[in-house]
Amino acid sequence: MSASNDASHNTAPLTIPVTETTSGPNPFITAQQQLDQAARIIGLDPAAHELLRSPLRELHLTMPVKMDSGQTKIFHGFRVQYNDARGPNKGGIRFHPDESIDTVRALAAWMTWKTAVMDIPLGGSKGGVICDPKALSPSELERLSRAYIRQAGRILGPDTDIPAPDVYTSPQIMAWMLDEYCAMHKKNRFGVITGKPIALGGSAGRGDATARGGIFCVREAAEALGLNLSGARAAIQGYGNAGSNAHKLAAELLGMKVIAVSDSKGCIYNPEGFAFPALNAYKKQTGSVAGFPGSAPISNSELLELDVAVLFPAALESVITAQNAPDIRAKIVAELANGPTTPEADTILYNKGVILIPDLLCNAGGVTVSYFEMVQNAYGYYWEEDEVHRRLEKKMKTAFRAVQQTAQSYKVHNRLAAYIVAIQRVAEAMKLRGWV
Repeated sequence: MSASNDASHNTAPLTIPVTETTSGPNPFITAQQQLDQAARIIGLDPAAHELLRSPLRELHLTMPVKMDSGQTKIFHGFRVQYNDARGPNKGGIRFHPDESIDTVRALAAWMTWKTAVMDIPLGGSKGGVICDPKALSPSELERLSRAYIRQAGRILGPDTDIPAPDVYTSPQIMAWMLDEYCAMHKKNRFGVITGKPIALGGSAGRGDATARGGIFCVREAAEALGLNLSGARAAIQGYGNAGSNAHKLAAELLGMKVIAVSDSKGCIYNPEGFAFPALNAYKKQTGSVAGFPGSAPISNSELLELDVAVLFPAALESVITAQNAPDIRAKIVAELANGPTTPEADTILYNKGVILIPDLLCNAGGVTVSYFEMVQNAYGYYWEEDEVHRRLEKKMKTAFRAVQQTAQSYKVHNRLAAYIVAIQRVAEAMKLRGWV
């Protein structure tokens, strides 16, 4: 909601200290630039704009962990609570060797906008630990997970901040974290974490929710374009949980043919397409899609530039940039990753006529079903999987149409439209609460 109708409102971007990233564009600066664009278009009140450019609070963690060797190793991590005007903060926890505070800040901001776009009563947060989880034994991973909660648990809770799985974390890690939190508070509080195993209050349908929500959006976008997806080709960058489930569901629900996929160890291509069961089994057996029988190796840049109906960036941030955006040939770019496209690339794709489904919308199925999990935890009654899918589809369709209508009204690309929807909702909540 705009607190100012002054058409001349066009303040310069406000400053906030940021740190250097190891490589590539700083994701938090990207997040701020996206906010600034939308704020100028809607004439956002300067105080609300400044408040939304920075996290409300953040916690930096130092965690001693006893390793299997008997030595103690020191790990560092973060928890950022970006804005809780619309409800408790919500956001995943990432274990990654290149984790940084600015990445976590950006992801917390994007979670704030994502929950607002989906119109669910939550704010946005994110957490991260600088570590290589692949180099840790299961027992070391458990001790690190518990150490994180011992430090961050003081600012977590069902009514304050609810974590979930993210990059290189899992339902098992969430179970360890939940147990540590319950031990700290001397009571079972299953609603403090989502993405849990079913046996500990997890929701049916959570495992593929991110991909399923994205597939629902792709179907809506194709319908708007008059594009028949049956037999159409797709490429997936990133073959983790979201990417692999996108492969499965693109074939099952849309009848698409996935001709290229990648993971951290390689990228493969077959113009005839890959059968999900065989490729998924191979990945589980070998740890990578690289070398899959009948495939040819290609580079990640070649994958991004393939002539396909749908491109799914499902890996990390800033992979579609001003340098490669002119060569993107997909008709639809469906962002299952967070922040895969830079602001400069957004404009290039928009001018090329590429329909981009922004991360705030496209991958919001995960947080939406996490919200469903919170609701189920709160009243102790759990839905069947079909019910979860039905409710998710309704939320995704409603959000997609709100973004589409806003894009048409303001004559902007879909990411700016999603930001406008989200910022107006968060700003309205802040104004009603008397914050600005």
